[in-house]
Amino acid sequence: MRLSLRFVLPLMLVLAGIAYAVAPLVDQLTLRWFVRDLDIRSSLIVNTIQEPLQEQLAAGKKAKIGEFFNRITQDERLYAVGYCAAPQGPALASRSLPAEIRCAELDRWEGPGDHLLPSARGPLHVAVQPMTSEVAPGGKLVLVHDMSFVTRRSEETKRYVFYFFMALAAVVSLITVIIAQLSWRGWMAGMHSLLRGEGLLRQPDPGAQPDRPEFKPIARDLQRLIRELEAETRARDESQITWTPESLRTILHGELRGEDVIVVSNREPYIHQRRGEHIEVQRPASGLVTALEPIMRACSGTWIAHGSGSADRDVVDKHDHIAVPPEKPAYQIRRVWLTAEEEAGYYYGFSNEGLWPLCHIAHVRPTFRSGDWAQYVAVNRKFAQAVVSEAKTKAPIVLVQDYHFALLPKMIREELPDATVIAFWHIPWPNPESFAICPWRDEVVAGLLGSSILGFHTQFHCNNFVGTVDRFLEARVDRESFTVSFGGKLTAVRRYPISIAWPPEAEMLQKDVSACRADIRQMNDLPAEHKLGIGVDRLDYTKGIVERFRAIERLLELNPQWVGRFTFVQIAAPTRSGIDEYQHHEAQVRAMATRINGRFEHQGPPPIVLKVEHHEPREVYEYFRAADLCFVSSLHDGMNLVAKEFVAARDDERGVLILSQFTGAARELPEALIVNPYDADQCAAALHLALVMPANEQRDRMRLMRGLVAEFNVFRWAGRMLLDAAAMRRRSRLIDKPGAANS
Repeated sequence: MRLSLRFVLPLMLVLAGIAYAVAPLVDQLTLRWFVRDLDIRSSLIVNTIQEPLQEQLAAGKKAKIGEFFNRITQDERLYAVGYCAAPQGPALASRSLPAEIRCAELDRWEGPGDHLLPSARGPLHVAVQPMTSEVAPGGKLVLVHDMSFVTRRSEETKRYVFYFFMALAAVVSLITVIIAQLSWRGWMAGMHSLLRGEGLLRQPDPGAQPDRPEFKPIARDLQRLIRELEAETRARDESQITWTPESLRTILHGELRGEDVIVVSNREPYIHQRRGEHIEVQRPASGLVTALEPIMRACSGTWIAHGSGSADRDVVDKHDHIAVPPEKPAYQIRRVWLTAEEEAGYYYGFSNEGLWPLCHIAHVRPTFRSGDWAQYVAVNRKFAQAVVSEAKTKAPIVLVQDYHFALLPKMIREELPDATVIAFWHIPWPNPESFAICPWRDEVVAGLLGSSILGFHTQFHCNNFVGTVDRFLEARVDRESFTVSFGGKLTAVRRYPISIAWPPEAEMLQKDVSACRADIRQMNDLPAEHKLGIGVDRLDYTKGIVERFRAIERLLELNPQWVGRFTFVQIAAPTRSGIDEYQHHEAQVRAMATRINGRFEHQGPPPIVLKVEHHEPREVYEYFRAADLCFVSSLHDGMNLVAKEFVAARDDERGVLILSQFTGAARELPEALIVNPYDADQCAAALHLALVMPANEQRDRMRLMRGLVAEFNVFRWAGRMLLDAAAMRRRSRLIDKPGAANS
């Protein structure tokens, strides 16, 4: 113990010295971060006040400009604002502008460097931004920020650094004392022997005590568990290097030993439609299909889906199977047939008039009918039977997709108790208060808890689901491990942000960007240098298309220089046209596009080109590569893969992504221009910023986003779920072993 104390006391003194040495460095880094943030904030303020300030200058109302600046400086950090129309003249400024700042000496505050001005209340940050106008071509705006808050935060940071090192010293000291005691008593050697199985499985020497047979099952299970944990860690580390179809195959054949994988979704990845005398193959516009189709190509297996195409029955075999993709078959589709009544109740009714608006905060009232619920239960049961018939073993891995099959996990577990069911909820999960209005909320939640693993896009949705379980079911919820124990079964609730395949298919990028730009503009009767925006969505009220059009109209109102020079192409795939709300939404979108185009029809090409029709992925990518910007304005979205597809399409590292803050993608792609789609002025400002953004800034933003999409691609999304499923299977086999139970 005395030896331990002789080590501990110097250690604590050394760490205390390090803490004091590190503090100035932390001080400098903190100051640089805040100065950079204030520079960015200054640019945003300039963009915001430029238009009203220029109007005041044009009107000659200089007296009101001072009042205007005084109101702005009510912000707790903005200390003063001034405007210099020319170097020789006086500044139009708020009352608090420091006397040291004069129009004739603004050069000292411009250019690179930290422009700080000392004052009685602490340092002031000075930023000079050009603000030209017809009245004052050389005008400059001066923004002075109060940086006293930096001093306060710096002191807090230094305290936290000191506390951290002291806590670290205490922890290291405690570990040192414990290790010394264990070593002194010889416990570490005994533990190593136990993990190696010495003394349990064999006699180390002839004079040792005889074997204890009752410990042999424990020792074997310990050794097996250690080997499996090491294998799992090794597999995770190796697969972290790069996520590709080959990585998934390795996981399936190594970690899962080639066990069959079954995907269940309502939408099928390939639809066969009759066009006159011939049959046409379509790939539907669906984020779910975009994400899962490359996984099935990599893993093979069976995809069970509703056969909705007019020629779907004509191409399947006697077991309702068809091999896809048509050009190079890699997996099977098993089609399930629904009657008109089943489709109306299960799909259009409970799924899309009930659960869809309930889970999306888009201000459309959900409708629940007992008849729709009955069909929903029946169709889920029909798909459960299809899973049982397609399973090649008693323990398949079943990936259940989306809100159409909330009851399916529990039904599968009733028929195949050893199955590993991974359910993924592709749309948001609302808070418990919102979900409470569903008349069959308990049944829906209990159905999902039949899953081994239940996945959501964001941690926020995981939190909402666990809160819903806690509120309405008699279940044991562990919020540390995010597991739910219900009916004797354990469900892990996990965050798996979905993505797209990387790299994109070669045929998608085969056409050069310059050729795409020329061809798309020619196809839409637009001039060669015309600015082009693109939106690609299903014609759904949650996608914010109406709000998007309002923002475009507001852009042309605030910045009339873009009238006749900018056109936005909206590709809107028809969807759920049998539902009244969708019919009304389509009519509203068409009417708004017509009205806006009519308003500006005599001033060049139309502002909006609306294409309500299906487009193949290759056509969509051509639009992505031709556009100057992509606008995603969803009012509420689980992830939104259109944003990631646009990023993947831009191998030229050009183009600007404008992204709604209410998408899951906004949490992953902060380099996009993040907007509130309900704020038309903010969206219009983002559109203008995107249209004038320099090429080097576009490149910097796009390069960062492409790096993230490349690393966190769809194969990583699937691989993480499959690795977690493999680990869960190993633990289950170990726990359920008769030998382990008896011991």
